Amino acid sequence: MADSTDIAAMDPHSMTESNTIGFLNHVYEGLVRYNQDLEVEPALATSWEFVEPTRLRFKLREGVNFHNGNPFTADDVVASLERAAHETSPVKSNIPGMKSIEKVDEYTVDLVLSGPDPIVLNYLTNILILDQEWMAEHDALLPADMRGGRENYAVANSNGTGPFMLESRQPDARTVLTVNEDWWDEPEHNLTRIEFSPIGSDATRIAALLSGELDFITPAPLQDVGRIERADGASVIVAPALRTIMLGMNHTDKLHNSNLTDKNPLQDVRVRQALWRAIDMELIRKKIMRDMSRNTALLVAPPVPGYSEELDVLPPADAEAAKALLSEAGYGDGFEVGFDCPSSRYVNDEEICQAITAMWARIGVDAQLTSQTPSKHFEKVLAGGADIFMVGWATLPMLDSYSVLSALLHTKGDRMGAWNPGGYSNPELDALTDKVAVELDVEKRNAMMSEALKIARDEVAMIPLHQQPLAWAVRDGVNIPITADNKPRLWYATIE
Repeated sequence: MADSTDIAAMDPHSMTESNTIGFLNHVYEGLVRYNQDLEVEPALATSWEFVEPTRLRFKLREGVNFHNGNPFTADDVVASLERAAHETSPVKSNIPGMKSIEKVDEYTVDLVLSGPDPIVLNYLTNILILDQEWMAEHDALLPADMRGGRENYAVANSNGTGPFMLESRQPDARTVLTVNEDWWDEPEHNLTRIEFSPIGSDATRIAALLSGELDFITPAPLQDVGRIERADGASVIVAPALRTIMLGMNHTDKLHNSNLTDKNPLQDVRVRQALWRAIDMELIRKKIMRDMSRNTALLVAPPVPGYSEELDVLPPADAEAAKALLSEAGYGDGFEVGFDCPSSRYVNDEEICQAITAMWARIGVDAQLTSQTPSKHFEKVLAGGADIFMVGWATLPMLDSYSVLSALLHTKGDRMGAWNPGGYSNPELDALTDKVAVELDVEKRNAMMSEALKIARDEVAMIPLHQQPLAWAVRDGVNIPITADNKPRLWYATIE
């Protein structure tokens, strides 16, 4: 199989990037997992119950071994959750409500929460369990931080309980998994080996599929879907995705890359509205996305709780109205601004950014486009060095609007705002988000999330673009279920 980018590391607590976590789910497992229908089901835990309003007790699966033969016990869960929640952990925002994790006995643990958490199980689908003895032996009890340049033994090595085992790892070249014959679950796949390679070139990736060198590629470039379908021996699997592509903005006092040195026009809502109105998303959908994307006015997709069809009304593209808004804000002569975009991270990301750059030029905004590899792009963005930047968000592992509200929109601080490098801050939205975090009434909770998303839309806290489509391509006889979270689950895959 091949993807356009490599996984970041084998350490499951080192990065929140979806492709990496999706791949590592083949090697490591959590207490719970999403099934093919994106429903939470038991994994390393067999059952759970709230013994107190903020104490969730898990009964652990007995008879499970790690790949090195060590038995799975409560000690591994305690060490792994403490590792994931550590202040230096890049994934700590994935378990924001965790107060502590306590061992009750060898196969029982209590997760103690700081308050009621309506989606705690959703979070835990992304918190994978490592072997405590193995971590201690290799000085890896704290997670690696790939963004901060802090590595450890778990970056290139692994020891999970999952259906596949790491055989070899060559970063940016090849990662090989073999079958875990002692997996606790009943295999539904018939695979013997997974050979994964990152292939950034669309043409090279497609050629390798059509020649039979590869069995499975992701993504299948939209412009090549027809060609793949017409070729002998291959086909394309297409489905709608959860991932919303959006533009984040610098809300601080100064721009990083501009001819304006005394103020930041992006702090003016009229300027942000002008930038949004200048983007012709229907043209992008037709010309660049081949009619396969879904334009959006909200930062979440329709399947995500909190989404409101009533609010999802995209303002029509109107360059003249955009110019009028700029003039009203005092920027009738336009301005220069930095614009950062990843290359080959999202579907047609670079082409979309080039089109938007041209559309903004028509209203006098000179966007200085920088396109880089995903790792360099996000390193710059998360360090707070970008003025306008592209980011995609699938709301995973929560599968809930709280994901966007807490990570992208909440004022940065403690475990909130982990992906808010632009410094957006709105006390009303923060207060709603804090209430959503503990509200157990589903109807009330969804209403509050919709209200918060409306605030973000009206303020243009970020510019929503579209939900990108999922397109995978396979050789004939390869059967892989596709799900909206864009995570291949190869333990369900079969080859005829």
